[in-house]
Amino acid sequence: MSKETILVIEDDENIQELIRVNLVREGYRTETASNGEDGLKAAKAHPPDLMLLDLMLPGLDGLEVCRMLKSEPSTRDVPVIMVTAKGEESDVVTGLELGADDYVTKPFSAKVLLARVRAALRRTRKMPDEGGVVKAHDITIHPGRHEVTVSGEQVELTLTEFKILRFLAGRPGWVFTRYQIVDAVRGEDYAVTERAVDVQIVGLRKKLGEAGKYIETVRGVGYRFME
Repeated sequence: MSKETILVIEDDENIQELIRVNLVREGYRTETASNGEDGLKAAKAHPPDLMLLDLMLPGLDGLEVCRMLKSEPSTRDVPVIMVTAKGEESDVVTGLELGADDYVTKPFSAKVLLARVRAALRRTRKMPDEGGVVKAHDITIHPGRHEVTVSGEQVELTLTEFKILRFLAGRPGWVFTRYQIVDAVRGEDYAVTERAVDVQIVGLRKKLGEAGKYIETVRGVGYRFME
């Protein structure tokens, strides 16, 4: 069985080659790009199974590339792992808000990077099989089609926003901590800040419009979907 294709968008030739070699050793097919423009072209021409995206790129920076990829139907659901020297929480939060799925900071361990790649691909493979249609209030969630409608109108969500909504709406009335939400949609031991979860919820509520009120904040605990 052939392994997935991974697109590496990284301008540092040494780091790009290091990542490529380790991916090839694991059996993955790889494509590379050294700037944002070439990365976008490669992703749109042949959507990969996953992208490793540096934030500090010449021309279009990684955050802008991520935003554009997540706005395109053909690449919207492709998981993106940010690879960056920036370790500040604000950069991580911005990337997650734009739809990135995970991040690793430079310098990184090849073992950690490969573990994150495997985890992201594993989550993506699980999505189409996750149960049936969820209907809650005037929201309808169709997992197989990655489709959400509010009062019949389609709402465009990132993969992470979709997973959070489906998790909460599938258990109305239950209260979940931020870390329980992360474990459910991304897997255990995923490194995340409470602020990053809050950003995802804010973005989700905004996109849902009036229906955003169904996602309730439980002070001092986390979030629940209104019964």
